[in-house]
Amino acid sequence: MTTRADHEAGEVVPPLERKIGLADMVAYAGATWDWYRLHYDPEFVKAAKVPGPVVDGQVFGALLVEQIQDWLGPQCFVHRLDFTFKALVFAEETVRCEGVVTEVGEDYLVLEQRVVVVGPDGEAARVAAAPARAKVLLGTADGPGAR
Repeated sequence: MTTRADHEAGEVVPPLERKIGLADMVAYAGATWDWYRLHYDPEFVKAAKVPGPVVDGQVFGALLVEQIQDWLGPQCFVHRLDFTFKALVFAEETVRCEGVVTEVGEDYLVLEQRVVVVGPDGEAARVAAAPARAKVLLGTADGPGAR
């Protein structure tokens, strides 16, 4: 299990990078029962005059949590996650979750994160979601830090 001693403010969270394809978006729609046509229907998208199917914003929350859990492992619990949408992301674009530890408590970490769209050069082309802030308990949901 990860402990406070394992972390310090300023520590960079390993990034998570993911290309979001149309098939991924349809699968996510099915899993969440969110069938808004802007996320998958080419004719609807064309009528809406947007460049392509729009990634459901909930995906960003899922990816931010996945980034945390990939880093800290199964003995952590994301107690709180807040984020603000900044820009649309379209099917077949690649996003990267980035983060840094801003606070280390006795049994928790506070992280500042963001989701960026990755440009052809590998750099952030635009910010999709920011700021994002997570409080992560080091242990289980009902264990230390749940207060």
